[in-house]
Amino acid sequence: MTLRVGVLASGAGTNLQAILDRVHGREAEVVAVGSDKPDAQALERARAAGVEAAVFARADYADRPARDAAMAAWLRERGAELVVLAGYMQILSPGFLAAFPQRVVNVHPALLPAFPGIRAVEQALDYGVKVFGVTVHFVDEGVDTGPIIAQQAVSLPDATDPDEVRRALRPMEHDVLTGAVRLIARGAVRPDPAHPRRIQVSSGPDGGDGSAG
Repeated sequence: MTLRVGVLASGAGTNLQAILDRVHGREAEVVAVGSDKPDAQALERARAAGVEAAVFARADYADRPARDAAMAAWLRERGAELVVLAGYMQILSPGFLAAFPQRVVNVHPALLPAFPGIRAVEQALDYGVKVFGVTVHFVDEGVDTGPIIAQQAVSLPDATDPDEVRRALRPMEHDVLTGAVRLIARGAVRPDPAHPRRIQVSSGPDGGDGSAG
């Protein structure tokens, strides 16, 4: 069966576009795209692909849990089985995560557990790191603290400009995120029963080595 995916995005939606281009209609079907920003370009990308899109602005709800409950209900009504945060800049409430247990994934522009939260690239530059990277992880109630599915690193020893680093990381985000969605769609991603924080990635039916990169 094809995995039904909902995507949440707050901005330009380049990670969403990568999913639409590489995974949608193949291993998975993007069934809904939601945003907290009515002017998010991600919404235009969804509609251009024939995917239903909706806005869940914080100001339209009594509080964040109420907004997240409405968003979760909307995604579930459309049959979403996996929720991908593709540049979604809001922390999800526990109620939303309970609606999709261990089925919400996020892409983060750092090698977690280093540099969680906002301004991850700036944090890394301020610290003076020589190796940058991206992480795809399951989302829990913390800030970028969920179990790691896949990571990819790049050496940029002379980097000083955040935009330069982001340009280097963007294609890696697309690769790692779409690879992770494919693996989840194939049933190749599961927690290690002996170590709940360790995520096991098995070889897919295509004979690959399970790498999401």
